[in-house]
Amino acid sequence: MALAMKPRADAADASTLARPARWDRTRFVAAAALAAGVGTAFIVGRDGSVLWQVIRVVAVATLSWVVYAMITRGVALWRGAVAFVAGCVCVAVGIGIGLPHLATSGLQPTTVAGLLAFAGGLALLAFGGVIVVRGTRRWWRVLVVPGLCAVFVVALWTLGQAVAATNVPRASLGSTTPADLGLSYRDVEFVTADGVTLSGWYVPSTNGAAVVLMHGSGSTRSDVLDQAEVVAEHGFGVLLFDARGHGRSGGRAMDFGWYGDADTSAAVSFLQAQSDVDDERIVAIGMSMGGEQAIGAAAADPRIRAVIAEGATNRVAGDKGWLSEEFGWRGAIQERIEWLTYGIADVLTAADPPITLRDAVATAAPRPVLLIVGGAIENERLAGAYIQGGSPATVEVWVVPDTGHTAALDTHPVEWEQRVIAFLTAALRPDRTEAAP
Repeated sequence: MALAMKPRADAADASTLARPARWDRTRFVAAAALAAGVGTAFIVGRDGSVLWQVIRVVAVATLSWVVYAMITRGVALWRGAVAFVAGCVCVAVGIGIGLPHLATSGLQPTTVAGLLAFAGGLALLAFGGVIVVRGTRRWWRVLVVPGLCAVFVVALWTLGQAVAATNVPRASLGSTTPADLGLSYRDVEFVTADGVTLSGWYVPSTNGAAVVLMHGSGSTRSDVLDQAEVVAEHGFGVLLFDARGHGRSGGRAMDFGWYGDADTSAAVSFLQAQSDVDDERIVAIGMSMGGEQAIGAAAADPRIRAVIAEGATNRVAGDKGWLSEEFGWRGAIQERIEWLTYGIADVLTAADPPITLRDAVATAAPRPVLLIVGGAIENERLAGAYIQGGSPATVEVWVVPDTGHTAALDTHPVEWEQRVIAFLTAALRPDRTEAAP
């Protein structure tokens, strides 16, 4: 009798041992959800007022607990769906911040937080995706699998891009200075209206006019030295400065350029305080994000008499209104996705969304704007035409053949110099500056 009962006992023991293994897998994924929540809470709590930081951290902590609770109990299909959605969010956050910061800054607190979100998100994605697919009937999987992929892509495109734009690793200032190009200069600092100290180089003016020269995202003033050399050789004073959160400037970076009005206005005030600069002869030149900032700043600050923007395309969703015009329903869908992207970015930054570039050139009129467009980039050409539509009479577009983003000086150096200097000379004629507001 004892021998007959032995197999039953072994089977029971095996069954008992199997249950904790399944339970442990669920607990592991739930722990991953909490880890991802901790990383995400750290990220969203880094900006804004203390109250706003607390609200966002509490919101993320609450959602993390809800995800944990739903993963560890409840109907399997719902557990899978919740885990998958949470995984999409966490992977997007991790890719948007963890990987860029790891490559640039190493294992700093922000990097660790991003990697926590990324690793936890991967576990949630795998766990949730498998449960959802297994929990649906076979013929439904034809729709479920593409649907899950679409959700993941949209989350990565919108949230990932918004997180990356509002949690930018600091770009390091290069070793080259204006002196290496034969330009006399001095190190300068000035403070924005909201208290951020910006660092730059100032090359004095010999003709009474001066240029605020702004770099693009992920770069510094070192990256616009070539443009500074060309302009300075014609007598213009040049202020090259690191945008906030870049190089040696204080503050927190924002890759969509939403702090551009404040930074550029402070730069103009600095130039007006220089004895070698005529207050009525200040212009702004910018590359990529810097060009977008220059256009926006001109709309807000009448002291800027003209703008040259190279590679300017967009900094808010409204700047992509040309998508539906050019690509029909596909463009319309992308426009909705862009609204979601910039809406999320608005939640993640203390900066206020600026007006569209199209509206900015209209507001800045009659002051002139020169858009330099890389002819090899279709979207840049379309964006340039769309911006020009805001004020066709005051916006000139130069489409540079066979040229990439902000590469016109490299590919067409003689024409770049001729066009830029001719534009600035015309824009700063006495009759033009007297007519400007």
